[in-house]
Parts: sequence; C-alpha cells; structure tokens
Amino acid sequence: MMRRSARLMLVLLPWCLSGCGSLTRLSDLGRPPSMTPVSDPTSARDYRPITMPTPPLQPPPTDVASLWRPGSRAFFKDQRAAQVGDLLTVLVDITDNADFENNSTTSRTGNESMGIPSLFGLKQQIVQSALGAASLSTNSANANVATGQIKRNESVTLRLAGTITQVLPNGNFVVDARQEVRVNSELRVLNVSGVVRPQDIAGDNTVTHDRMAEARISYGGRGQMTDLQTPRYGQQLLDVLLPF
Repeated sequence: MMRRSARLMLVLLPWCLSGCGSLTRLSDLGRPPSMTPVSDPTSARDYRPITMPTPPLQPPPTDVASLWRPGSRAFFKDQRAAQVGDLLTVLVDITDNADFENNSTTSRTGNESMGIPSLFGLKQQIVQSALGAASLSTNSANANVATGQIKRNESVTLRLAGTITQVLPNGNFVVDARQEVRVNSELRVLNVSGVVRPQDIAGDNTVTHDRMAEARISYGGRGQMTDLQTPRYGQQLLDVLLPF
C-alpha cells in the first residue's frame, strides 16, 4: 500500500506543479511582483570574478614638473569612470537582420537491361523459354526538392547606468548594470555586463555595447503576463520526456 501511494505521488507531482505553477508565485498573491533590493553586485550568489589573460601592466611615463596626467582627456580632471564603484552609462542598440533562402532540386533516372542469348552452347529457344529473352531488367528513379528559408529581425535599444565592479591588471573595467521597471503587475528586468577599455568610454561617461568584451545582455521579467506566456512545469516536463 505504501509503495502504491509513493508511485501515485510521483505520478501526480508534475501535474501538481503544472497546476500550481511556480511555488515562488505564492508570495506574490494579491500584489504586484516584488522588486529586487538594491545591493552590491559582487555579493550576489551567482557573482564570479572575471580572470582574463592580460599583458603586464606598464606604468605610464611621467615628466618632471609636468601638470599633464597621461590618459587624461581634460587638463584638470578626467570625469570618466575609472575606479571600482564609479558609475557609467551603457548604451545598447542592437539591430540584427538576417535573411537566408536555399533552394535545391535533384533528379536521377536509371534503366538497366541484360539478356542471355547463348549459354554453354544450349539453344536460344531453350534459354528463352526458361529464362526469357531478357533475364535481368531494372528501372530506378529518384527526385528530391528542398526549400529552406530563415528570416530574423531583432531590435533592442537600452540605456542604463552600471557600476565598475573590477579593475583588471591591464586596466580594463568589469562593468555590471542592472535595472528593474515595474508597470502594474509586470516587472521588467534588464541586465548588462561585460569588460570595457578605459579609452572606449566616451567623454560623456558612456560606452556602447559593441565596445564590451564578453558582453551579457538580458531583457526579461516576471509577472502575470509572463506567467501566462510561459508553459507550466508539467507541460515542459512532458515536452522533454515524451518521444512523440
């Protein structure tokens, strides 16, 4: 009896999850989804420091009695982000268009015929009566038509502030930018992270996404609309396990 109950629970568990949805949604019943508290990005559980191969750091040359600082874009002070904790603006403007179309047509026809007019001196009529005039005849035909087409059009435009979380040995900056926007019961989450060079930061303290190495750009969210558009756990499980 206990074994039968255990088997029944294993069978009903996916259906319970699909009917109840995510268990974390229970905390949002009757109110909009809660926003993530503002915190240090390096204290997140999934945060991992970045280690990249870099050349040895060379100290900039200095001139005696010179008021100019190497690498500065202003005579008195450089307003760009340069230290851990400094802020800068990340500009994301992705416009990706792709159009592929492939067509192929192949056709092949074959016809083979073989007869035995004489066999070890036997008369032809005997061979014809036993095996026929043409003892071997084959016909084959093959045709193949294939058409493939791929169209993709993506456009993402974002502008958000980020924080320098690391200064690598070669002077490059590790930038992490996060932003959350809640409208009614839908929460939009934006995440951008990557490695930028100090010289790629513009004079207005902005950097574009195409200047970021190892860029990770995420635009998603959670809420009632997202829950309706996401298949339930039970359905996702069956889609993976069912072979048909």
